[in-house]
Amino acid sequence: MIHPALAALPILLLAGLPVRAATVYVASQQGAQVTRVEAGAVAGHATVAGAPATVAAGGGLVFLSHPDGQAITVADGATGAVLRRLPYKGQGFGLAASADGRTLFVADWSGHRIDRLSAADGTVEASAETGRDPAHIALDSAGRLYVADRESHQVSVFDAARMTRIATISVGTAPFALALSPDGRRLYVGNVRSNDLTVIDTGKLAALATVPAGAMPYGLAVSPDGARVFVTNQQAGTVTVLDAGPLTIAATVGVGRYPEGIVIEGGRAYVANWFSDSVSVLDLGTLKEVAQLPVAEGPRSLAVAAPAQETPR
Repeated sequence: MIHPALAALPILLLAGLPVRAATVYVASQQGAQVTRVEAGAVAGHATVAGAPATVAAGGGLVFLSHPDGQAITVADGATGAVLRRLPYKGQGFGLAASADGRTLFVADWSGHRIDRLSAADGTVEASAETGRDPAHIALDSAGRLYVADRESHQVSVFDAARMTRIATISVGTAPFALALSPDGRRLYVGNVRSNDLTVIDTGKLAALATVPAGAMPYGLAVSPDGARVFVTNQQAGTVTVLDAGPLTIAATVGVGRYPEGIVIEGGRAYVANWFSDSVSVLDLGTLKEVAQLPVAEGPRSLAVAAPAQETPR
């Protein structure tokens, strides 16, 4: 039986209604700030209490994890205004939200577990054990949840409705970042200590290939057509662009210092540069950096907040 909050996982577009452009949100951990970026330019900032590590979006809402503050901030996806702060008993790091914004999944880094929460009040609905030091999370439209278990060198796969683990897949050393292809058939895993990328077949729940990346691959994004994979290389200060079919390198793009999170929106890739206190903007057509946007200290994570027909408050 599918959990009610998961029934809205697919995003449906209603014909005939105007579509407002999506917004990119940037969490600056040391600067305790979230920055709103629209069409390649900074549109505003909002201060959040504590140090936000990871940002996720769903249902017109934005969620920020605070690993050291035992809390999760919920903000409005259109304005960035903080709506509420949810208590969380654990070192919450990785986040994923259901498409309707009503359900939140949180990886407890030190507790070695994943929790499913109500985004309305933070009530823990279910929990499941993961491997050691669960980092980032990916949620697909079929209700499967993927968790990068960094110190177990594996990806755990869960049925999100039942919160039961259905598989563990061995990957490289210290998996951290995850990204699904648009069709959900592939999961890309960035392994920060083996400097490579594991490609997982989500149908077979097995590794297809391992390919080299740059020094410390820390963030991942896939182009909307699934043709290219973008990997931030933290220690190299670059983004590796792979052709998804042959898994060969198409380009290497220089960005700021210590690039971490990366997202794609509106023909651009946005890269959070931790030590440069900036966001690099890459043109997807030319595969060149076209701008660096100044943000608060320590930008780490990014998320795309698509406009919602109705926003659950």
